[in-house]
Amino acid sequence: MRLIHPAPAHDLTYDDVFMLPSRSTVGSRMAVDLSTHDGSGTTIPVVAANMTAVAGRRMAETLARRGGLVVIPQDIPVDVVAEVVSWIKQRHVVYDTPITLRPTDTVSDALALLPKRAHGAVVVVEGDRPIGVVTEGDCAEVDRFTQLSAIMSAPIESLPVGISPSDAFARLAPGRHRLAPVVDANGALVGILTRKAALRATLYQPAVDGQGRLRVAAALGIAGSAGGSARNTVTGEAAAGAGAGGRGNPVNDPAGRADKLLAAGVDVLVVDTAHGHQERMIDALRAVRALDPQVPVVAGNVVTADGVRDLVAAGADIVKVGVGPGAMCTTRMMTGVGRPQFSAVLECSATARQLGAHVWADGGVRHPRDVALALAAGASNVMIGSWFAGTNESPGDVQRDQDGRLYKENFGMASKRAVTRRTADESAYDRARKALFEEGVSTARMYLDSARPGIEDILDQIVTGVRSACTYAGAGNLEELHERAVVGVQSAAGFAEGKPLSSW
Repeated sequence: MRLIHPAPAHDLTYDDVFMLPSRSTVGSRMAVDLSTHDGSGTTIPVVAANMTAVAGRRMAETLARRGGLVVIPQDIPVDVVAEVVSWIKQRHVVYDTPITLRPTDTVSDALALLPKRAHGAVVVVEGDRPIGVVTEGDCAEVDRFTQLSAIMSAPIESLPVGISPSDAFARLAPGRHRLAPVVDANGALVGILTRKAALRATLYQPAVDGQGRLRVAAALGIAGSAGGSARNTVTGEAAAGAGAGGRGNPVNDPAGRADKLLAAGVDVLVVDTAHGHQERMIDALRAVRALDPQVPVVAGNVVTADGVRDLVAAGADIVKVGVGPGAMCTTRMMTGVGRPQFSAVLECSATARQLGAHVWADGGVRHPRDVALALAAGASNVMIGSWFAGTNESPGDVQRDQDGRLYKENFGMASKRAVTRRTADESAYDRARKALFEEGVSTARMYLDSARPGIEDILDQIVTGVRSACTYAGAGNLEELHERAVVGVQSAAGFAEGKPLSSW
């Protein structure tokens, strides 16, 4: 990547820069290869951040099916992570996991589950065979205690397992059917496939491991973590709450947790702390590397070349870059510490490349353009948190505001709320002391976009934007994007000029 003019004396955010179009031989955006080569196995350069309000099992399954990766948060007990990883590894790489209820279950049961999946349908089953489908429309103006057998629609002809996505689309399209159950030779339910999912399956390549199973990453801290069991009583998902020390058998060192995560089958280890350029991180990395993990090790966060050098020397294959750009983070306002993200990624990626390592750009992404600019600056993957929190697949329950708009709650991982969960097993005195030191937002409403409520809808936007950015730069893949990108610095007015106006 090169700048049009000499680099300014000040650091830059994504809003501060733009990319120039260049002469291109790339004839179609669909010809662009978005796979990464940092060992993570992603086929699109998108990683969901290890935030409790973002990274659950549904998010992990869906994002991996489209080629991305989810990092399960570090404050979830190891046995729960193992359960989540096992569940994800059993998901189909094409068909979505159906929501199932029995004919005698009620409308209330269906309404509680329908927002959990973007396909918006409950499959009514007898035993393991589908006998009907219930959507939100079927539940409208119906008594909530009504049994589903009274309102379900008979499913259209089921799709046979193994049918190609293109053939599935061809069978669904003529009748304008939105979805259909997928069944095996015995008629047992295997999954569900929507018309749009069948189309996406021809456009995306799943991120899979050597055995053809969906990939998933998991995080660990630098001060010890936990085994034991915990379940988020709010979301019903595997979730934070046991905290450092946990419940059950303690694992008092990062290497101990890493060993258990590797045994559980995670595909990437992420050693994570807000200030990654410190001795405890270096010690933790060395301990994890001593296990000789056969998966990539990610560590962070840092924002300087020196930070990258030290973490790579300690054993990191990939370095996470970003201090303070996240939507839920107050670090810069609280401490004055951090760095504008574009400049941080640019410097850190240059250093990592010299060392044969890679960087993930973590934070500050609010538009598809930001993903493209991070990749142009040299990142191999881009981590996204809050943007993904307001989707069907994020762990939180859907709520309605006073105007009837749907939202989910989001919070930062250094917020008082997150710290309280992480320290649940410590004494009341220690918990109270730690709660005084917060550097994140404890609650925020992330509204679901009625037109794009699912994570796949956002991925469509991101992937379209990045593919187009590559064609504008004349790049056939992400490495060529970094090599060929020509970037300029703009004023706030220049950034505003590029934003569409809803009305004149």
